[in-house]
Amino acid sequence: MNFRQLRIIRETVRRNFNLTEVAAALYTSQSGVSRHIKDLEDELGLELFVRRGKRLLGLTEAGKELLPMVERMLLDARNIKRLAEQFSRRDQGRLTIATTHTQARYVLPTVVAEFKRSFPKVHLILHEADPGEIVSMLLDGEADIGIATEALDGVAELVSFPYYSWHHAVIVPAGHFLEKVHPLSLQALAEFPIITYHEGFTGRAKIDHAFARAGLVPDVVISALDADVIKAYVELGLGVGIVAAMAFDPARDHGLTLLEGAHLFECNTTRIAVRRGHYLRGFAYRFIELCLPALSEAVVRSSILPDEEQTPEG
Repeated sequence: MNFRQLRIIRETVRRNFNLTEVAAALYTSQSGVSRHIKDLEDELGLELFVRRGKRLLGLTEAGKELLPMVERMLLDARNIKRLAEQFSRRDQGRLTIATTHTQARYVLPTVVAEFKRSFPKVHLILHEADPGEIVSMLLDGEADIGIATEALDGVAELVSFPYYSWHHAVIVPAGHFLEKVHPLSLQALAEFPIITYHEGFTGRAKIDHAFARAGLVPDVVISALDADVIKAYVELGLGVGIVAAMAFDPARDHGLTLLEGAHLFECNTTRIAVRRGHYLRGFAYRFIELCLPALSEAVVRSSILPDEEQTPEG
């Protein structure tokens, strides 16, 4: 048994048992993939996959039992490498943060600036992604930390912590009729074309829910992935924008007016997530603490690592 075989087993499940895709993902041949699977099955004396001819259809009962062990072994192998790096190069290395555009653009700049002052030799990667992709990157070990409003809570393999709460706000071109409507209502908003986030991003579900609860169907004429695009089209007069309140900067958004929307839309909570059992370097814990001081290394470590692994390593 070797790690190559274990990676093939994991990737085969992830690629829905398509060996052509497995081979491409692992930079090998399909015949090589098949051979490694057969060698492992012969060594174990078990069939791990349900077959129809040469096609793999799923996991056998033995395969289902084996898969979590494979995941743990591969995770521990990565953890051993990170542990070695922690002791040999404490202030050097690589930290990958998977987050959405809104967090990267409007929330994290001050955190990143402070982190780089403290760890100038750490290569920090900010990977902008949708919430579902962030979850996948954390589970696959491609990201150390995930920050988003959607998708991170309720995933068994992840530990997530509340980061901060926020509300949506309404933006209109300066001088717009809605500036005179007090208090602003969903009924008044629904009289105008709406420009807001794409479904699945930045609390869009709560925007839809607010209108539905009021018995209204808003005319969403443009949906976008980030607030900068939304603001650009609002400024052109194509509609009324609904964005995360922190995305409005009066110093930069000269042609727009922000109208408070906390009374219209439910509160949103952005969360910080890491994978259970994932070994974090010391500087990763420091990044989390810079985001929220209450999330000290001791607090985070106690949540993600087994009891025997919770001794701080500097």
